[in-house]
Amino acid sequence: MIGLSHYLILSGILFSIGLIGVLRRKNLLMLFFATEIMLNAANIAFAAISSHYHDMAGQMFAFFVIAVAASEVAVGLGLLVILYKKYGTLDLDMYTVMRG
Repeated sequence: MIGLSHYLILSGILFSIGLIGVLRRKNLLMLFFATEIMLNAANIAFAAISSHYHDMAGQMFAFFVIAVAASEVAVGLGLLVILYKKYGTLDLDMYTVMRG
């Protein structure tokens, strides 16, 4: 039987993968993907704990986090398109070199 600890371990593994992606930060698109993985890991933990304690507050909070993440993706992808058109790359190291 799958218990709360299994969900929390999965959430921890996903959060670690996302954290490694954020710390590497080579490509701006991968940075957005890594933050989404971290947000989804937090949502899994919220939903699992909420289900374990028979309380809907964690699931409601996870729902709002998903809504905020969706708006963040929309704004972030718009900025990515603008940056790619302006500089021709999404490499974060190139953006720091281009400062005047």
